[in-house]
Amino acid sequence: MYLARVTGSCTATRKTPGLAGQRLLVVRPLTFAREEAGPPFVAVDTVQAGPGDLVFYVTSREAAKALEDPFNPVDAAILGIVDELRYEPWSGGGA
Repeated sequence: MYLARVTGSCTATRKTPGLAGQRLLVVRPLTFAREEAGPPFVAVDTVQAGPGDLVFYVTSREAAKALEDPFNPVDAAILGIVDELRYEPWSGGGA
């Protein structure tokens, strides 16, 4: 799973039938330190996220499996809204 910030929405007048009724949101990927990690992209929203929300998402085959019909051409799906995130970088020290 990966982190992202919802930055907008995407409207599509025509979609594949399996995506009918699904919301599409524009998200910007983030590192766990909340730094930008790449260009924005569109993801299917399965949790009713909104602008500014910090979310976690999956990609590839796992994204399609998040939908009712797992045989959809989906590259990214939002699976949750993050309420709190505590992050401590790994120091790399051994035991």
